[in-house]
Amino acid sequence: MAGQQDPSPLELGGRLSRDFFAEDVLDVAPALLGATISHGGVTVRLTEVEAYAGTADPGSHAFRGPTPRTEVMFGEAGHLYVYFTYGMHWCANLVCGPEGEASAVLLRGGEVVAGDDVAASRRAGVARRDWARGPARLATALGLRGEQSGLDACAPAGPVELRAPARPSPARAIRTGPRVGVSGAGGDAAAYPWRFWLDGEPTVSVYRPAPNRPTTSRARRHPA
Repeated sequence: MAGQQDPSPLELGGRLSRDFFAEDVLDVAPALLGATISHGGVTVRLTEVEAYAGTADPGSHAFRGPTPRTEVMFGEAGHLYVYFTYGMHWCANLVCGPEGEASAVLLRGGEVVAGDDVAASRRAGVARRDWARGPARLATALGLRGEQSGLDACAPAGPVELRAPARPSPARAIRTGPRVGVSGAGGDAAAYPWRFWLDGEPTVSVYRPAPNRPTTSRARRHPA
């Protein structure tokens, strides 16, 4: 990680500020573990995230510069970047770092802690543990779709609310490893151990490496 201290002083359970998100993505990502995100009548406690470093990261959507889809990533920290994948799923990210760098944290997994009835209706027929276990499931549980891309998650009266963990996560409880389904530069996923999760949480997704493909100069890009 880029540093060992929290990206900004946090009030336990307090609303996360723009200053929190404006720091290095490798500091923001693990600091989000245990935080809660609320939208559409559901609150999820985050147990798994992935960091993407924009134009410095071959695994990022923003690696080759801004496009109409990724423009929000190059803007102000604290906004949502929601994208469509595999022609069927929405996934949600939080923009981090200074404007122009396009860093973002993928919200990969979590536990529904409020709004059970709403989450159950959105995830009908799915076991409770799996309501937000995985990035597409998490976005579905929260009711996040393309219409929400660009929303300011730091706006006091906005529809998205992020709050710091009610209690800090012990450093020993935070694990890190390769991102799911992302090969990285030269096909080396281990060179980017930018997935962070809380050890022992049942809502953490199963690790799946990127499929083996012929070696090319282009890394396989995934969420952000």
